[in-house]
Amino acid sequence: MSLQQFTVIVPLYNEAAALPAAIVDLEAILAETGPHELIVVDDGSTDGSSAALKALRETHPDLKLFHHETNQGYGAALKTGIRHASHDWIVITDADGTYPNARIKDLLAHMDQYDMVVGSRTADDVEYSTLRKLPKFFLRHYASWIAGRNIPDLNSGLRVFRRSLAEKFLGLLPDGFSFTTTITLAHLTNQYTVHYEPIGYARRIGKSKIQPIRDTLRFLQLIIRLGVYFAPLKVFGPFAVIQLIAFSISICYDVFVLQNITDKSVMLLMFGMNTAFFALLADMIDKRCQK
Repeated sequence: MSLQQFTVIVPLYNEAAALPAAIVDLEAILAETGPHELIVVDDGSTDGSSAALKALRETHPDLKLFHHETNQGYGAALKTGIRHASHDWIVITDADGTYPNARIKDLLAHMDQYDMVVGSRTADDVEYSTLRKLPKFFLRHYASWIAGRNIPDLNSGLRVFRRSLAEKFLGLLPDGFSFTTTITLAHLTNQYTVHYEPIGYARRIGKSKIQPIRDTLRFLQLIIRLGVYFAPLKVFGPFAVIQLIAFSISICYDVFVLQNITDKSVMLLMFGMNTAFFALLADMIDKRCQK
């Protein structure tokens, strides 16, 4: 199959330890993959990465380089790249040496059948710390419940997607590390096709930007918010069911034991009905907005 032209976007922040070798190696891989453009977005680096990229462009004039004056976030860098992309197929990867960029061609090979192809870090040669595995396990299963299908890797940074769909969700996509989580759930909950291709994952070059506790809390907040946005019945429905079950127990106790309906039962009924109606209304609005 002959590949269509594609755009590769590399966001980076303080990756001087990996530059310029990471970009040179990536360009060599892409040259054998197919017709492409390479966009690197420097997200306000302060460690010399900017100077290294400018020097690299002198020997690689086709490299498209964009620079944020201040650090705006991983997602903000990707959105800058998407806005300046020339082609409809977008590939994203990192500059820290963690992703097997040689597999980009394998991901692109599936784009005729799917709207997004994700490099799922589920192969045997995956290296992550246990500290990162535990929150990812919980978040992945919660997101799978929201999406209604298994998600092997929620926030892989090596993936291919259609620019037209990314632009559709651009206002929703956050500026931080949650960009990949958001675009995954946005595709799945809107019934776009997503394929997961197993890949390896290596230890990064340089210091990690991820803070496990802070970023896990942000991921959880994001997933709840996206659940409310994309699947309100799944988020509010269980609360309505719990309240109505509590009402049923309370009213049975009132009728058969106290022989009098108490305010508690009335309040539980009202809370349950209000939550159920709110969930149905939110779901109706969501379905209308998707048309």
